[in-house]
Amino acid sequence: MSASHPREMHVDIPLPSESATESAGHALAGALEAVLEVRHARAAAIIGLAGSLGAGKTTLARAALRAVGVAGAVRSPTYTLAEPYETRIGRIWHLDLYRIADPDELEFIGIRDLVSDCTACLVEWPERGRGGFPELDCLLTITSTGHGRRLGIDRRTDLGDAVGSRVHASLTVELPRVIGSQS
Repeated sequence: MSASHPREMHVDIPLPSESATESAGHALAGALEAVLEVRHARAAAIIGLAGSLGAGKTTLARAALRAVGVAGAVRSPTYTLAEPYETRIGRIWHLDLYRIADPDELEFIGIRDLVSDCTACLVEWPERGRGGFPELDCLLTITSTGHGRRLGIDRRTDLGDAVGSRVHASLTVELPRVIGSQS
């Protein structure tokens, strides 16, 4: 596991449209690709996706998976709990813990084996797995505002710092282009 930071590092970015949320997914994919390419440790990157129902968590995950080469259907794993995807950076698991009532239920789906057999995990509703799931490297929180959404990036480990800072830097460049093209 990556070393934890003594405190979380947080940034907040406006996402005024669905295409901006998709841009955040592309930025996440690019960050994972860049960071995991130079990383020597083999532990999976654990990225939490938090937000209310309909906030855009699956939209962000779907865009990230498409950006790393998934061409087929990218389904929400609300009912299956976990969906694996083979990508150009390795296997990525997309998990949705919304239906988990107790973190101990994660043992029934073999969560430790699942995490040890992938490059990254994108975990919707990570708070429902607290205590039964490995530490998050980075938490991306989507919240609704009066004018769209906001993306909070909480970097919790050294790996999360590398991923989160790249997502932030990418969106700082990309979002003005996306917003400008919609005007």
